[in-house]
Amino acid sequence: MAWSLRFVLNNIFLGAGLAMDAFSVSLVNGLGEPGMSKKKMCAIAGVFAFFQAMMPMIGWICVHTVLQYFQAFEMLIPWIALALLLFIGGKMLLEGIRNQEETAEKSAVSINTLLIQGIATSIDALSVGFTIAGYGLAMAVVSALLISIVTFVICICGLLIGRRFGTKLSDKAAILGGVILIAIGIEIFVS
Repeated sequence: MAWSLRFVLNNIFLGAGLAMDAFSVSLVNGLGEPGMSKKKMCAIAGVFAFFQAMMPMIGWICVHTVLQYFQAFEMLIPWIALALLLFIGGKMLLEGIRNQEETAEKSAVSINTLLIQGIATSIDALSVGFTIAGYGLAMAVVSALLISIVTFVICICGLLIGRRFGTKLSDKAAILGGVILIAIGIEIFVS
């Protein structure tokens, strides 16, 4: 594919498709912390955008270097995403059921949880490396940057929506968030 408007639009739409899981998790993060600062919102969206950019590049590098090893790993991608999201979602669900008051105070997203969320929601983007394998390095980097920008914007929207409704649903946010994360894990696994 050559540099063109079609190239840009294809990558914007690809980024939007890839960002849907990150949007859902951002929504959950916003629900869990209705008083989240704009700085923290940008940091959370930035982590998701970073992983959404890095995973296709890792896939691209694998295609151009160790393709046979990556193909064996590709079968594990849905299992890894499922395990990570079931773990995080299950933990949130149990905390929400056990003690809703304490969960509301502890609902702030930790760095470790955010990193796991970032990996879990972007691991399916590794296979995008196959899609962009025909691109040269410069086009692959631009593709990853476009995906990253789209993901950042979509995640900010998810955080804003979650933050807005988090005040109204604060006592049920951890339970709802856990259910959503488990559903995302199952959806990734099934598809």
